[in-house]
Amino acid sequence: MIPASFDYVRADSLDQATGLLERHGDGAKVLAGGHSLLPLMKLRLAVPEVLVDIGRIPGLSYVRDGGDHLAVGALTTHDEIARSPLVGSQLPLLAHVAGQIGDPQVRHRGTIGGSLAHGDPASDLPAVVLALRGTLVLRGPGGSREVDSEAFHLGFLETAVAPDEILTEIRLPKMGELGWGFEKLTKRAQDWAIVGAVAARLDGDGSTAIALINVGPVPARALAAEAALEAGSSPAEAAARADDGIEVSGDLNASEAFRRHLTRVLVGRALEKALV
Repeated sequence: MIPASFDYVRADSLDQATGLLERHGDGAKVLAGGHSLLPLMKLRLAVPEVLVDIGRIPGLSYVRDGGDHLAVGALTTHDEIARSPLVGSQLPLLAHVAGQIGDPQVRHRGTIGGSLAHGDPASDLPAVVLALRGTLVLRGPGGSREVDSEAFHLGFLETAVAPDEILTEIRLPKMGELGWGFEKLTKRAQDWAIVGAVAARLDGDGSTAIALINVGPVPARALAAEAALEAGSSPAEAAARADDGIEVSGDLNASEAFRRHLTRVLVGRALEKALV
């Protein structure tokens, strides 16, 4: 389909971009790589009046060592993350998942910031950031603020990013050689996950975090399974509780019952890898 008509403005700075968003309000959308927004526009599920292109704003594509964490600029592409030696050594889970997204064209244009700000629970990276207990930095006309990954996703395609704000940076605690697992089921290679699971050992408290992909309306932590592991349950016993307390959606790809089954199976497989 063809998108509805819209105005296009290319911003040269963050201040200009946030000013444009403040001026146009809910009628404006941010354009980065375009691989999340443009398909919605073609289906007319998103009908912005103005596109604010931030793709050429300098200084938003980087991976930096922040001491106990890595800071990743929001315009860093999936391919850049997958190929980064720093990410590969300190956040191998992130490097692996970024390298599995879509095809090479998508990985070279799509950005981590766009994937997160889009708020799609079927995306892989939001679950990774959630499992790693990341922090997201938002910039608006009044300055910057930080949002914990637990509070970032509010609903289906809805995040904590205000209409006049831009996601500028993602901060993720280093995991080094700690164990991790990533599993997802797709109909075809490069498809969205029908269900996916991320398991990651966390530095500091030694706990294991589990996050779910495309199970409900938002990326979710499998808190019951995490608690079971903390209490001494085996990975298989913990995986059996992976869907406890989770709002599970049914659709054309999977009924609620099937999604619950997949959740338990895939969490079990992810835990087997993470806890080797």
